[in-house]
Amino acid sequence: MTAPLTPPPPPHEQSSHNAWPPAGAGHAVGAHDRAGAQGGAHAGKGEDGDGPGTRTEVRQAAVVTVVLALCGVLLGLLWNWLAPRVPLVGDVANGVWVVYLGDTEGEQSVGVDGTFTLLALAFGVVSAVLVFLIRRRGSVPHVVALGVGGLLGSLLAWRVGVWLGPAQDVLAHAKAVGKGVTFSAPLKLAAKGALLAWPFAGLLMHLGLMALFGPRDPEPVGYGPHGETR
Repeated sequence: MTAPLTPPPPPHEQSSHNAWPPAGAGHAVGAHDRAGAQGGAHAGKGEDGDGPGTRTEVRQAAVVTVVLALCGVLLGLLWNWLAPRVPLVGDVANGVWVVYLGDTEGEQSVGVDGTFTLLALAFGVVSAVLVFLIRRRGSVPHVVALGVGGLLGSLLAWRVGVWLGPAQDVLAHAKAVGKGVTFSAPLKLAAKGALLAWPFAGLLMHLGLMALFGPRDPEPVGYGPHGETR
């Protein structure tokens, strides 16, 4: 006597892990993966890579450097206009021309350096604000341009102010105006550290603007125990 045959289970009771994926699912997943890879590649080139985004930032930074350097002419003009004059007096002693300070207790020479420093600080603050308005996101080329352009502008302002100021040949100037006549000494930047006021002020101001008004990093997304987003 034979055992009764057990009928096979109906099709709908077969294990789900043996079922084939629906047609077109693999194609959809593959297309999604390719789209994500392409998006990541484009994002890398535009933001972090050496693609068009970086080249654009470098070009903008070069323009910023040139503009800031040329602004040094304006700083030199303002320095020549606002800096106090150091009085000198020419005299003849034993047939030799000598020049001495007209006001031995005056602080005009300190005021010359102070005027340049204050103007350079103001230029640094303004340039940092302009660079931040051009590029609100952090950019290494723009920060470098802010420092290099400010230093070049300070150097140009120094030379322009000296060139436009009183004559550099003090003895010839004393002979030209005559004995005992007070005349202005040439502009002189005794404290060479003032040349760093513009770039330092620009970098610090830009750092502060980025900290206060720069873009914030998105908060991390958490996942629950079953994969749901929290």
